[in-house]
Amino acid sequence: MITFDQFKQLMSFETEGKYCIEIAFSVKDQGKFSSCWMGKTPEEESKADSYWFGLTADGNNAFEYRTFEEFVSAKVFEGRSLFEIWDKVAVSEINGCDPEEQILHYIGK
Repeated sequence: MITFDQFKQLMSFETEGKYCIEIAFSVKDQGKFSSCWMGKTPEEESKADSYWFGLTADGNNAFEYRTFEEFVSAKVFEGRSLFEIWDKVAVSEINGCDPEEQILHYIGK
């Protein structure tokens, strides 16, 4: 399991205006959130990073934020934030790879 501190370190990885981080996850005991995505992507023009959620396959529950703090504090999980529900988050992949292996690549531990 990835700790919130590890997740925070992962999301602080410098994208250099060209790299993306995409994380597939689910929220335990929440069928509505059984196949979700979140990530960090640089904007094409400004190269500033954007943090985002894709909570349903149809795209109707997509949210974008300018800062990590806004991202983890947004109450998009039925009135709760990512920070509040982290103990129920199950990360299934990071950039299409095993999360336990990928986290080591990003945080170096």
